[in-house]
Amino acid sequence: MAMRPLLAITVLGLSSVLSAAEGGFFHFPDASELWEVLTLRNYNTRLVVGSTSLLGLASGVIGSFLLLRKRSLMGDTLSHACLPGICIMYLVMTGLGGSGKSLPGLLFGATVTGLLGVWLVMLIRNTTRMKDDSAMGIILSVFYGFGVVLLSVIKGLPDSSAAGLESYIYGKVGSMVLQDFFLIASVTGVVLVASCFLLKEFTLLCFDDAYAGILGWNTHVLDLVLLALVTAVTVIGLQAVGLILIIAFLITPAAAARFWTDDLRIMLFLAGAIGGFSGWFGSSISALTPRLSAGALIVLMAALVFLFSMFFGKTRGVVVRLRSQRRLHRKVGRQHLLRALYELLEEQAGDRFGEFPSNAPVRISSLQAKRSWTPGRLRRLIRQAQKEDHLERSGGETVQLSEPGFGEAARTTRNHRLWETYLITHADVAPQHVDRDADRVEHVLGPELVRQLEEKLARDGKPLVSLPSPHLITPGGAGI
Repeated sequence: MAMRPLLAITVLGLSSVLSAAEGGFFHFPDASELWEVLTLRNYNTRLVVGSTSLLGLASGVIGSFLLLRKRSLMGDTLSHACLPGICIMYLVMTGLGGSGKSLPGLLFGATVTGLLGVWLVMLIRNTTRMKDDSAMGIILSVFYGFGVVLLSVIKGLPDSSAAGLESYIYGKVGSMVLQDFFLIASVTGVVLVASCFLLKEFTLLCFDDAYAGILGWNTHVLDLVLLALVTAVTVIGLQAVGLILIIAFLITPAAAARFWTDDLRIMLFLAGAIGGFSGWFGSSISALTPRLSAGALIVLMAALVFLFSMFFGKTRGVVVRLRSQRRLHRKVGRQHLLRALYELLEEQAGDRFGEFPSNAPVRISSLQAKRSWTPGRLRRLIRQAQKEDHLERSGGETVQLSEPGFGEAARTTRNHRLWETYLITHADVAPQHVDRDADRVEHVLGPELVRQLEEKLARDGKPLVSLPSPHLITPGGAGI
């Protein structure tokens, strides 16, 4: 679910960078400018880099729970629902004689309408049969459309200066002051403390909310607490990256961290670190190249980390998954080859169930007919088995199992027939189809599961020394 918003976010960030750089060449900084930014000598640079790094830290941590809760679009809904509140508070403060751009007032309005949007989503979800994504899509579009209408009305008012309001749509870190830094630091502290104290509860809510309800936890209250923290991070991030791109800070670091680990604690740490790094690096590049939008650069930095993690993450990365699939494919092919050889040896030995057949050469043509392999596929399997010391060539047209290969073939065949016997006797699978069904699951049999199958079948009086093929045995014991 998170992939579609991430793709849209990356495209928006890239288009923002290109539009910001339009009309001139990029400014390549010299060594002195680079050193000045890296050492944070400039006051405004320290303020912006510190604020965006803290924002990224808070967003990565709380966004991890949002991602695992499968509410990725909720952050986008919340951010877009903030726009009407900003415009309404501007109109209210202007009507009362103020400037209309008081940051606390604008953030208060954004918080109110953001929470209202979240509440409406939950109301629609709990009182109708609509799914989460449908409810969030409706609230997102309606609130954002209402906000755009109000923004157009404000621009049309006489003596109205609404230029600063558009910065909440696209972000404008250059306008940050020390008050903004303290606000972001305070919210970050609250998010980190709440995440530590409610880690167990949030974990239960994200992975099994039904079980949390059985244990007595009020899942609706936990949901509201989680969304309140998301709202706080979203509101304080509006000035930094804007309401359109704030979802990137909430989702991208968490999604990137997910590729590296299955441990939630490590994921929270990695997501916070990725968010903080993205904020620091993106705002630093923006300080070196003032033509480029800081919010868009921050998003693109997070997207680059996400792409790297997607390919090279050690737990769920594409490269790791391809290697795992390749190892499984080779394992399946090896087990099929060894079992086919063992069954051919059984056929050559005749009907002597309960005894191990003798190891002897097997014709390659018979082996190919056994599994209907193509000649090329069979040659590759034979070469692989020879490299693994499971097979040895005994002649031009024959192959023979090696000593370790014979033992592995016997073990593989026995495990396959254990599973076949179990499916026939306990799962009511027809003997004519059990071989195909067992093929689908036998390759994931672990030692513990094999031991449990042996104990179960031993209690039922099944022979376990050298199991015959159960789908070739009649109920009376004769071969069919």
